Amino acid sequence: MKNVLFCRIFQGVMYLAEYLLPWREPKLLQGENALLKLPNFIKQLGIDNVMLMSGKTRTRAMLDPLLPLLESEGISYTIFDSVVPNPTIHNVEDALKMYKENGCKAIVALGGGSPLDCAKVVLARFVKPRQPVKKMKGVLKIMKKTPPLIAIPTTAGSGSETTLAAVITDSKSHDKYAISDTALIPKYAVLDPVLLANLPAYTTATTGMDALCHAVEAYIGRANTKQTKACALESVLLIKENLFKCYENGQDLEARANMQRASYLAGLAFTRAYVGYVHALAHSLGGKYNTAHGLANAVLMPHVLKAYGVKAHKKLAELSDHIGLTEKDATKETKANAFISFVEDLNSKMAIPSTLSEIELCDLDELCLHAEKEGNPLYPVPKILGKEDFKEIYKKIMF
Repeated sequence: MKNVLFCRIFQGVMYLAEYLLPWREPKLLQGENALLKLPNFIKQLGIDNVMLMSGKTRTRAMLDPLLPLLESEGISYTIFDSVVPNPTIHNVEDALKMYKENGCKAIVALGGGSPLDCAKVVLARFVKPRQPVKKMKGVLKIMKKTPPLIAIPTTAGSGSETTLAAVITDSKSHDKYAISDTALIPKYAVLDPVLLANLPAYTTATTGMDALCHAVEAYIGRANTKQTKACALESVLLIKENLFKCYENGQDLEARANMQRASYLAGLAFTRAYVGYVHALAHSLGGKYNTAHGLANAVLMPHVLKAYGVKAHKKLAELSDHIGLTEKDATKETKANAFISFVEDLNSKMAIPSTLSEIELCDLDELCLHAEKEGNPLYPVPKILGKEDFKEIYKKIMF
């Protein structure tokens, strides 16, 4: 009971304090082939030297059409294409060194959540050179203006193009550092559905469920504003209407654009209203086993929603009503269960597994410890859970 009271007091103070923070939304460059307009946009901003950041996979090739366009605008560039899934502190430090050595004035980060998160922390380290990444863990540890970040998502999931959050992995301790600061919100974002056209179906599915998780956790939490609730509701409806279309036909650019908007809105929602235990548990798995974040969220989400029990019924019922899952006169419990079934059915339709084989029984205590450190007291969840609750959830998704 004492722990619950402390968590709620902490969350209440944070909720009130957020009204004093310098919130902003990124300025958008959007539409089909918006990426090709970016070099001229950068020139208009008065920036003449950028770092281009990506992973080594399909996203690296997406940078190639930009290079001659940047050159034609007289913009120098340096390429850092070594960002790994679940980016590490080593990634951040290597990119920071290159950024400084080449006199870069901004970062253009292209990819899923990993390059975008890595870029955020590189810029944070640039303005706080004496503060190691470990000391940035938590909330509001930066509070200093950073150079511009232009975020270009190539998935519709992380919402990192609009959030104050970045997640970095310590490859030595297997811990994941969730870093949250308004200084990390990108100044600009490019939403180009063409970049998602060839995204594999499975990646489409797991990243889309990541966006759904952001919207749901933000909505059912206790730190909403009128704006975050509206963003979350619109996001959930867009995902219901468009995610499976994208899964079946990746070339459906209208559906892709709608999913980009859904991810963006979910990002706006959770960057202010926070996420919940799905993310705490998923980050723990990512740190220990390198489990893909969207996959972990998708598998965990139904179990965490069930664990909240009656405390989440009202909000889940509202989500159910909003996307038309049940009759209006059904009970809150019926509506809540219908929404959880919707999540499970969407996972199943897109061949997302219901269990994760990598979880070892001997690791549960460590996993739960990391999850609790992240989730309590920060996340304003419907119901406070602890290590034993987390252990039961992990057991339900083990083979």
